[in-house]
Amino acid sequence: MAKIKTKFNCTECGYEAAKWYGKCPGCQAWNTMIEETESVIKTQGMNSPLFHSKEKALSIINIENSNEARVQTGIGELNRVLGGGIVPGSLILVGGDPGIGKSTLLLQTSHALAHSGLRVLYVSGEESVRQTKLRADRLGALSPELYVLCETNMDLVEEAINSIQPQFLVIDSIQTVYIPEVTSAPGSVAQVRECTARFMRVAKGLGIATVLVGHVTKEGAIAGPRLLEHMVDCVLYFEGERHHTYRLLRAVKNRFGSTNEIGIFEMNESGLVEVENPSELFLSERPLGVAGSTVVASMEGTRPVLVELQALISSTHFPSPRRMCTGVDHHRMGLIIAVLEKRMGMFLQNQDAYLNVAGGVKLDEPAVDLAIAVSIASSFRDIPTKPFDVMFGEVGLTGEVRAVSRAEQRVKEAEKLGFKRIIMPERSLKGWKHPKGIEIIGINTVADALAVALD
Repeated sequence: MAKIKTKFNCTECGYEAAKWYGKCPGCQAWNTMIEETESVIKTQGMNSPLFHSKEKALSIINIENSNEARVQTGIGELNRVLGGGIVPGSLILVGGDPGIGKSTLLLQTSHALAHSGLRVLYVSGEESVRQTKLRADRLGALSPELYVLCETNMDLVEEAINSIQPQFLVIDSIQTVYIPEVTSAPGSVAQVRECTARFMRVAKGLGIATVLVGHVTKEGAIAGPRLLEHMVDCVLYFEGERHHTYRLLRAVKNRFGSTNEIGIFEMNESGLVEVENPSELFLSERPLGVAGSTVVASMEGTRPVLVELQALISSTHFPSPRRMCTGVDHHRMGLIIAVLEKRMGMFLQNQDAYLNVAGGVKLDEPAVDLAIAVSIASSFRDIPTKPFDVMFGEVGLTGEVRAVSRAEQRVKEAEKLGFKRIIMPERSLKGWKHPKGIEIIGINTVADALAVALD
């Protein structure tokens, strides 16, 4: 006998409660508790067949290694983010803002895989098959092995999977799929959780690489409970500024590769195009000989990227000066300003400070500290930096410049783009061969860096 149970779930964090709350006790969000009903089946304890499993525990020594080759998607940037390609049987979640290019990227990927001989099923719950065909015509994604289905019923989707037997499956999106037995509305916490669990069993049981598209909230996080991100093997976020044509694909979870890699694409009329050299893209409009502008060598996973940092220091007429930054951590900027005031004697308490990473890139590694300090000092003193200087290094609270990792790769990228001088921590100069075509200056403190960069 099935017993009907009523509960209230938070749409933001998945918190469950027996009664309704105006404010979620879990995430403190307002008006996010919705009522859901579920059927609870009474079992006979541990003797119930529900507890019986056909799998037996094995010693980890006796488990054979799986040498299945990764599937190449035909898109180099996507292969980089996934760790070298798609692992058969993996479950991948892709999130991003509306209109950022998620469906475009997955349709291009589906076409590339179908063109290589794999059978692909693209399930769209938001577009009809004719609308998908129009988008495929624009992208040139036409292949006889690419099958398109417009369906949201989970049972019918599984029937199509059993009939077509694809090797690659795309669900666009997971919030539109529903299970008829679950009484909640499509997109609710219960529906998303149960549908994801069904797709996980399909992916693992049949060895089908499955990609789920997830909607995001106003804050940019994937809608629904974090349980959804825990269940999948890989979580990819598609980022990009509305006023820029390029898009960043970033892995925040990857069981089969690094979580620090990013893929960079450019959106044009024919879809998403790979950007093989992002440093040239970010530095293409850089002004030369301007105070407050510096170039920093940052690492995104295993790839060095050169970007421009711009700082503007101006006097304020308000008691509390403004501190605004885009692309870097706001607290990191305050720390660097405090170091410059205390260690370098710069009086910035009556100055507004603005910091921007040109191109809209987000930098979160400590190696950009030195470039932030030099940019702020250059704008404050109104002394331009050298146009062919590149710098990187972590700044401590005592004004010292600490060593950073992968210094050799950063220097080689700067040399390849024609820069003449590198300002970097002296402790990072050991253990690798320095190239002869570029001048490398090792420094130990922020004062040393300013003396070299603003001489």
